[in-house]
Formats: sequence, C-alpha cells, structure tokens
Amino acid sequence: MSSQPRLEIRRRLPERPTRRPPLLFVHGGYCDAWCWEPYVLPWFAARGYPAYAVSLRGHGRSDGADGLFMTGLRDYEADVEHVMGELGGDPVLVGHSMGAALVELVMARHPVRAGVLLAPIPPAGLLPVAARLAAQNPGYLAHFSNLDPSRLSAEVLATLRPFYFGDDVDPRILAQAARHLNGESPRALFDLSLRLHWALPAANAPPVFVLGVTGDRICLPDDVRATARHHGVVATIVPGLAHMLMLEPQFDRAMQPLLVWLQGLEQAGTARGSG
Repeated sequence: MSSQPRLEIRRRLPERPTRRPPLLFVHGGYCDAWCWEPYVLPWFAARGYPAYAVSLRGHGRSDGADGLFMTGLRDYEADVEHVMGELGGDPVLVGHSMGAALVELVMARHPVRAGVLLAPIPPAGLLPVAARLAAQNPGYLAHFSNLDPSRLSAEVLATLRPFYFGDDVDPRILAQAARHLNGESPRALFDLSLRLHWALPAANAPPVFVLGVTGDRICLPDDVRATARHHGVVATIVPGLAHMLMLEPQFDRAMQPLLVWLQGLEQAGTARGSG
C-alpha cells in the first residue's frame, strides 16, 4: 500500500495522570477495535493504564476498505507502527490471534517495550489450524471462505458462534459483534498460512507474555504453548473462556494474570532505575 490510511483509534484513559505505560490493543481477523471497548479498555483504564485499540486498515471505521483485497500482514504491521509513533510513551503491544502475529512481526523489527500474545496463531502458521477445523467441521470453513458481512444469515451466525463465543456471552454483546464482523484480506490470510517464525528471538528481545484459554476452538492450548516455547517463556492457560476472550462475561479471568505480569514489568523497571 502506498500511503498511510486514516486509522480508527478507540481509547479509555485513567481519570488521573499516571506513569504507567500505554497499552495498544491489536484485534484479530474479521473484526475491529470495537472488540476491546466493552470490557477491556475501561478495565485497564480503571487500573491506571492508558488503553488504546486500533482498527487496522480496511477494518471498522479505518480507511482502506477498497484496497483490503491486496492488503498484507506488512501493511497491518505498518499500521501498528504508525499508531505506536502517534501515541508515544513506548506502548506495550497487546495482540489477539492475527493481532498477536502482528505484534510478533513488530517486535522482530523494531524496539518495543513488551509484547502480549493472546490466543496466538502457532509458529507453524494458520494452515494446520485450518486443516484441523476443516476436518472437524467443514461448515465452518465453508461459511468463512464466502463470508459477506453485509449478508449474515442466522445459519452462518449459528455455525460460527461456537468457535468464537461461550454459551454465556451477553446477547447484546453478540449482536454488536455481528455488526462489527469485518471482511478479511485474502493476502493477509495467505501470509498467516505460512510459517510465522523463521528464527529464534534475539538475545535482547523484549519481554513477552503468552496467554491462551481452554475453551478456544481456534487456537488450542497446545498452539499457545508452541508460541510460548518459541519465545522462551511459559504460557499462561486460563480455564474456560472462548476465542473472543475479551468479550466473555468473565474476561477478567484472562486480564488479571496479564495485569499481574504488567505490574511485575513495572517493578522490575523501577528496580533497574534505582540500581
């Protein structure tokens, strides 16, 4: 893509000035920045973290829908880098699913304070995940391969729901999620289908936190553990919750260990600064 499009940014800020680092949340495929807004952005803002979420080009209210077909992961990566520069303050990057892959790309090429990978695509890429899903439920891939967000039938929504949401999701959240369902770039999906990690992280790689949930039917706990091993860390696996963990009623069960990890980073930074 030749130019930087206008990007939608959703934000929730603490009521009082804070020295805590900003958090930049990056959504996964087929959705937009809204997915962080009902629960996660205000939750972290209430705990002193400036919380931002970006809609990648061609998603949500960001520009670029006309060129989405030819948009690749590197274009999305440029969007994340652009917002990082706009925010300042060296944000912690938090990515979900495809967004986690983008965080990994940014970390590999640019200085980053820290990276958080939620329900990440495994190092082998999306192809093994797609093959497993096709074997288990051919209707899932059939619907997604022809997904038209402007024509969502009850059959399509019923087929997709169990892969993304738990049984106790708020019906109002589910209705809003359907309105924010977005087309996805075939080129980006092709990029994700390839092996995502060609080299081990550098010795000076930023801190990484990797989290998955046992109710995820897209990125299984073993997939999450594979990503964690690649980064030389131990995965945090939270019981329950589904793939769209940020929209689950008990979303805080996943956010609480992330908060503890972030607070540990701050304490470690303070200790280094006083030493």
